[in-house]
Amino acid sequence: MAKVELKQPIVEEIKGYAADAKAAVLVDYRGLTVEQDTRLRKQLREAGVVYKVYKNTMLVRAFEGTDFAQLEKDLEGPTAIAFSSEDETAPARILNDFAKEAEALQFKSGIVAGTYYDEAGMQALAKIPSRDVLISKLLGSMQSPITNLARVLNQIAEKGGASAEAEAAEAAEPAAE
Repeated sequence: MAKVELKQPIVEEIKGYAADAKAAVLVDYRGLTVEQDTRLRKQLREAGVVYKVYKNTMLVRAFEGTDFAQLEKDLEGPTAIAFSSEDETAPARILNDFAKEAEALQFKSGIVAGTYYDEAGMQALAKIPSRDVLISKLLGSMQSPITNLARVLNQIAEKGGASAEAEAAEAAEPAAE
């Protein structure tokens, strides 16, 4: 009975992260050095991502009855999980970038916005830019036609002003003769 009481707070902690999460990504972290793990945790923390290592049985219990229960089939061997409550693609993006330099880090699977993705799906999601980058690109593409129109109107106004000055100068010359 004492074991159950000790495990309950851990299960509740996982449930808390899962309740707020827009995304959860499972990775196999075997082979990472302490220095690599420390750098990875720092990058994830700076992006607002919670990265933890739990026993697989704790994750299974915490995920019962949620979208995250789909991850159960991938909970074998050492597993770390990254939860994000802000940016759906942040965990996948950061983990994927980090895996380029630390080949020991391997995607297992993930849940993003309630949808299950296997390892290949997580790697594809990792290539999607962050929400902020997508919004700035959208705004940039929306501003571009307006900016171009403003430039054209400005050029027309400048040319129109220059030709009016030239006409005024030409009109003034014959009067001076």
